[in-house]
Amino acid sequence: MNIFESKNKIIIENAAHFDLTETFECGQYLNFNKLGDGDYETSAYGKRLRVYQADGKICLETSPEDFKNVWYDFFDLGRDYKKIFETLRRDEIIKKASDFCPGIRILRQDPFECLISFIISQNNNIPRIKKIIGRLCERFGRFPGPEELAGSDLEDLAVIKSGFRAKYILDAAKKTDAGDLKLDLIYGMNIDTGAAYLKQIKGVGDKVAACVLLFAYNKLDAFPIDVWIKKVLEKYYPPGFDYKKHFGEYAGVANAYLFYYERENQKRKGIL
Repeated sequence: MNIFESKNKIIIENAAHFDLTETFECGQYLNFNKLGDGDYETSAYGKRLRVYQADGKICLETSPEDFKNVWYDFFDLGRDYKKIFETLRRDEIIKKASDFCPGIRILRQDPFECLISFIISQNNNIPRIKKIIGRLCERFGRFPGPEELAGSDLEDLAVIKSGFRAKYILDAAKKTDAGDLKLDLIYGMNIDTGAAYLKQIKGVGDKVAACVLLFAYNKLDAFPIDVWIKKVLEKYYPPGFDYKKHFGEYAGVANAYLFYYERENQKRKGIL
């Protein structure tokens, strides 16, 4: 991977195992707008970004300072995904799935934003989740922090149309703002301890906790099980399959490969 600055852009050449479409659209992150094929607008940690992929290059319209301080870690550019890709391919199903989407990288999202996003995701579909997140950002001018949300009430959040999830959003915000929930502590926890800590929040169960551990804290051994992954496991693996032992330290990347592979194939068959 070769990274350099050119004409007010950061250019990434030879970005093996990094594809924007696969990374943004594998279900891990929902605060983005698709501008065109391989062309996205997003925001994270208070910074906005347009990023696009063309002619074998990834171009980020950002300053060198913001790239260093935000986007390098956000896109997990310091990790060797070729090693992960090759390690997981001993599994024949993962081999097919990873051939289909070899460019997925696990993003390092802002923990509070990730937490709220996956609370919103409960019993929901991706288009509707994106709309709710969009209305939330519109309501506050950007994705709000815990102090802003904690000052809201259910009536204030009615405009985002999140339904029953609004009370869970407020509980997460109030506990974080009050210091009852210290999200930075989770970086030093394993996935079991981290999940138990997150489940102090009303409405946060195993799936949401695992998503936050994987997609915010980059704990690659976390393995979220939603409706899609449950179906995938039942379809491709035997009863009692021990996914934690089988996929090991890269279980979360295997999860992302499987989710994207199955969902895109269903779409192509016209089932979705």
